[in-house]
Amino acid sequence: MSNRVCKVYMVVAGDYHDMDRARLELLKLLAENPKIRATVAADYHDLESIAASDVLITYTCNLIPEPKEQEALRDFVASGKRWFALHGTNSILKFLEDGRVDAPETAPVLMKTLGTQFIAHPPIQPFTVKASDPNHPLVKGIDEFETDDEIYLCRIHGDLKLLLETHFTGEATGFVEDQWPDDDPRPVYYINTVGDGEVLYLNLGHCRGHYDMQPMIDYYPNIENGSWDKPEYYELLRRGIAYCADAVTG
Repeated sequence: MSNRVCKVYMVVAGDYHDMDRARLELLKLLAENPKIRATVAADYHDLESIAASDVLITYTCNLIPEPKEQEALRDFVASGKRWFALHGTNSILKFLEDGRVDAPETAPVLMKTLGTQFIAHPPIQPFTVKASDPNHPLVKGIDEFETDDEIYLCRIHGDLKLLLETHFTGEATGFVEDQWPDDDPRPVYYINTVGDGEVLYLNLGHCRGHYDMQPMIDYYPNIENGSWDKPEYYELLRRGIAYCADAVTG
């Protein structure tokens, strides 16, 4: 039995979400594995510490690494390591004067590494998530479930290994690209191979409290829990963490 620990570098930061809740819940899950040692950051600036880590975990929104950081993140994965990316890690948001939200494609290295870029989502509503590959160990035994979250409508980069998917056709109200007529599977959980490593991306997990839209909105009226109320979501998180850590500790 290996005594090696798994060094996890976790970035949780950004806009319009309850980052404190996400950070706390993820740290609690990491603490379930005694071989994991976690470093927590609010940006990607410490490239030396990231490179010295075994696994990268991110829960962000509108947090864009600098160009040299994007290249370092790509190289981190390509060297044979794993990046567990969550929810809005692939988002770039620009609020226009007419009230719409644009998703400028200004970080191609980052988005090609992640495998997708967030473009829009319809209003939060219940939708069904089902397995794309029900025999894959990351999702095996997890039945089709309904969640009340954001459906990510994305630009896809590369050949993704889909694990979970949903379907949506219609209007993403309030976004520049608001018409989504095709009925292709919308990736929810997937693997993107980069060099010798992998990005494992799970885009569920929206959460927002009363004060998370400041300074745009002083008091947001609704508490939004997204998939954090779902046992299936926690099981997916646990399996994703184990998948990344086990590659290091054996």
